[in-house]
Amino acid sequence: MAPAHRIAAGTAIAAVCAASLAGCSTGDDAREGAPGPPKAKPAAPAPQSVVRLIGDGSTAYTGAQPHLPRPERLKPGQKPPQFVVFSWDGAGEDSQKLFSHFRAVAKANNATMTYFLSGVYMLPNHRRDLYRPPQHSPGRSDIGFNDEEGIAATVKQLRLAWLEGNEIGTHFNGHFCGSGGGVGEWSVEEWKDEITQAKKFVKSWKTTTGMTRAAPLPFDYDKELIGARTPCLEGRKNFIKAARELGFRYDSSGVNNQVWPTKKAGLWDLSMQLVPFPGHSYEQLTMDYNFMVNQSGTTTQGDPAKHDFWGDQMRDGLLKGFYRAYDGNRAPLIIGNHFESWNGGTYMRAVEDVVEAVCNKPDVRCVSFRQLADWLDAQDPATLKKLRTLEVGEAPKQGWASFLSGRPAPAPKGVPGAPAFKQ
Repeated sequence: MAPAHRIAAGTAIAAVCAASLAGCSTGDDAREGAPGPPKAKPAAPAPQSVVRLIGDGSTAYTGAQPHLPRPERLKPGQKPPQFVVFSWDGAGEDSQKLFSHFRAVAKANNATMTYFLSGVYMLPNHRRDLYRPPQHSPGRSDIGFNDEEGIAATVKQLRLAWLEGNEIGTHFNGHFCGSGGGVGEWSVEEWKDEITQAKKFVKSWKTTTGMTRAAPLPFDYDKELIGARTPCLEGRKNFIKAARELGFRYDSSGVNNQVWPTKKAGLWDLSMQLVPFPGHSYEQLTMDYNFMVNQSGTTTQGDPAKHDFWGDQMRDGLLKGFYRAYDGNRAPLIIGNHFESWNGGTYMRAVEDVVEAVCNKPDVRCVSFRQLADWLDAQDPATLKKLRTLEVGEAPKQGWASFLSGRPAPAPKGVPGAPAFKQ
């Protein structure tokens, strides 16, 4: 990755406190009053926030994640919200500064997103041999590694993204596709090893870079990591087996139609979907790469005269898919992207246009996969089962009040019913 900009090595851990839900104590709150009897020396004040470094201090426990809404259970007859998930494969900050840009786009449009971090983006090139990829020699990666400047920039964006309520998932490490050691050929144990290494690189970036005085990532990655998308959507069968054993809650590595999600092998199947492809008789997957391949082929920089048209095709296809759900069955819309400037950056423009067009509409919630999984877990299973009877774009014939009028089962223990948080 090309570097973006450097973070000062002396950034204080207190910066993490200041941005979290509970502020750190910064002064004396004692009040002056009328003279009276001598007072005992006051006890030390209770800490206003908790920052517990983990391991070498690359990560830390800082309390509950800010801006994470509490899930609400649908009331009888209530129309479900229209969820939209924008997710990013291999998230990292480089010279294009697309991570920081889309953080700002999300914040401006009341949205949170999921960033699937590639673990090798937290590993400097000169320490590449620390990565031992399954079925490959040490230090091998099909997407390269990073340098200290790029790691510092990525850490900054990960920190800010999490504090804004976004989710940090994983896109694993070396991004090996196809035959000859690709992820589709990995065993369950090899997937477990890959996941363990992805976590390790996030939890040890201070050691591998030497930036020991930098502020930590403000989360425990072992607890934060609950979902992923596999490289090239390959290797899903064995990955799901490994992920289930490691406590993951969802997977986004398949191809679905626009219907309500189900669980597969204990994980929510929150895969991308097929949506209309303007000008074509077939539908397209909700991912920038797939639009590109069907427009300019394998070249990432096709005819410049067609860039705007290609971006408009993706934007309009995603919007058609959105309205098909919004005016129909209200199935969550799942969109995947990469921080890349393919075909002149036209797909980044398309995604930004869609965020601005949909995320502020009534009943729309642009959320992370974690938030969507939380909401699904909070629902009456009978309600979800009924929602799954609706076909692509199908609205209830007698209206939502009639369709979901049944008496729901009691909410499972620990599931709150508070309204969703709005930033």
